[in-house]
Amino acid sequence: MAITGRWRTDLASEAQRLAQNGRRDLSPLPGVETAEEERAGCSLFRVRITDERGARALGKPVGRYCTLEAGRFLPRGDPGFPALAETLAGAIRELLPPGGGPYLVAGLGNAAVTPDALGPLAARSVLATRHLKRGGDPLFAPLSEVAVCAPGVLGSSGLEAALQLGVLCRELRPACLLAVDALAGAEPQRLCRTVQITDSGIAPGSGVGNDRAPLSRETLGLPVIALGVPTVIDAGCLGDESMRGMFVTPKEIDEAVSRAARLIGYAIDLALHPRLSFDELAGLLD
Repeated sequence: MAITGRWRTDLASEAQRLAQNGRRDLSPLPGVETAEEERAGCSLFRVRITDERGARALGKPVGRYCTLEAGRFLPRGDPGFPALAETLAGAIRELLPPGGGPYLVAGLGNAAVTPDALGPLAARSVLATRHLKRGGDPLFAPLSEVAVCAPGVLGSSGLEAALQLGVLCRELRPACLLAVDALAGAEPQRLCRTVQITDSGIAPGSGVGNDRAPLSRETLGLPVIALGVPTVIDAGCLGDESMRGMFVTPKEIDEAVSRAARLIGYAIDLALHPRLSFDELAGLLD
């Protein structure tokens, strides 16, 4: 998590803007590369932290970060949902290691706390196919091998997510772990309207100052792609310093998290099963 002045954020795009605006000149931040494009009515803002200078400036590890900014997350039945899911899937594919699966998808967070339920809810929309592929039936040839889990939180299980996922990774030997978790943002207009994808891994709970063991290539020995949506903001970012450390969330958080989770689940499926069309995938999930 980056803390820049009075701002704290899990989003590399926010950290870059805040750090850049805090400079006295307009020169780019050393060790940071950025690019932006419009696709399917959304903005895709890419930040690449290339060395330790950039990591120190943004308070984030070296790696690639892509932020999809949408005006709002569309419900599954909206005509624009397929294009939005395909756009997000394309951003995920850019970070996947070459060679295909198998894959492990982990929905991090506490399903009983709405702002933290993004991961477990997203996992419900991810196709678990490992058992089908292991059977050898040619009917499932178009599918990639995917295992799905929701490890819960330390307070309810007594086990760190990193410990559980470490065991699973050693047993299943996936080519990549995809971890979905709720994030903290610094700018209210991006709450529940932004998805970040990164190949730098994730430290569960870091956004709210509750750091757990990180999930990364260094700790697990394999590529880790983290996907997240900012669902909370430190009240101190809203101008009231006396409220610093208290996290607030939008009043429509239930609907927003549900929509975001469905979108991420579909996007992961489209990215991991490139031979399936959206309609074919919808027939399996809906």
